[in-house]
Amino acid sequence: QAQLVESGGGLVSPGESLRMSCTASGFTLEYHAVTWFRQAPGTERGAVSCLSKTDDTTYYTDSVKGRFTMSRDNAKNTVYLQIDSLKPEDTATYYCATDLLDYCDEDGSRYMDVWGKGTLVTVSP
Repeated sequence: QAQLVESGGGLVSPGESLRMSCTASGFTLEYHAVTWFRQAPGTERGAVSCLSKTDDTTYYTDSVKGRFTMSRDNAKNTVYLQIDSLKPEDTATYYCATDLLDYCDEDGSRYMDVWGKGTLVTVSP
């Protein structure tokens, strides 16, 4: 069955960096666009960024531009989200998701078929 598993979250201090992984099984992630979402405590889940099949990145919130970087390792069937200069407001559960398409949605609202269960990032002094 098609599955996604996130890893790499944890408790970090402001200003530190973190890299999270999204690893697929049951299908080849190389042929899909991958979107990262996050849900902070007490807020609705929202799209953060998307990496297309051709490795073009779409950012869905200005607050992450310049700090969030997505990349692929096709040999590992994995997509990464690198977060630099972490801020307390980055605290959230981070999810990766895909659908059948190989390009990114314009606004991050497109239906996703496969979701991971999330990895928690806590940024605290």
